[in-house]
Amino acid sequence: MVRRPVAWAAAIVLFVEAIGIAMLNWLLGTVVDNQDMSLAGLDPDLMSISSKVGGLVFGLYFALCGLTALLAAVRDRAPGLFGRILLISAAVVHGLLGALTVGLVGWNAFAFMMVGLALIVFTLFAFDRPRRPVVAAPEGGAGGGGSDAPPAGGPTAPPVPSTS
Repeated sequence: MVRRPVAWAAAIVLFVEAIGIAMLNWLLGTVVDNQDMSLAGLDPDLMSISSKVGGLVFGLYFALCGLTALLAAVRDRAPGLFGRILLISAAVVHGLLGALTVGLVGWNAFAFMMVGLALIVFTLFAFDRPRRPVVAAPEGGAGGGGSDAPPAGGPTAPPVPSTS
């Protein structure tokens, strides 16, 4: 099956993104701090700290998404409800970031984001939970009621052969 290797690849990509986004925001916060830059009169120290904290939070988010994909690969089972919500939100974030990176960074970054998006979506669909099987109607019966209770008249006896 191809779903486990894809989930492994999605986990690796998410872990790399977690480290990358945390390092990028830490670097930007350091640059703002060293340059003592201000944007519209905002406090440069506050901008530096918020960039670093935001990068760490976003990095932890991607690491948690990577852990969810990793657990799905190791267990060979669909993630639970919280894990599915995490992976769906990560897919949405990848779509939005991919749309932004085309104009800001270029097509290579867009391709990387779309590969991450494809891996996440494939992980979600490959481990989709199976549907419950439809219970067939009993032989000779109409089935219709949808309950497991016996018919209103009780269990029916087999037909008695006629002797005439």
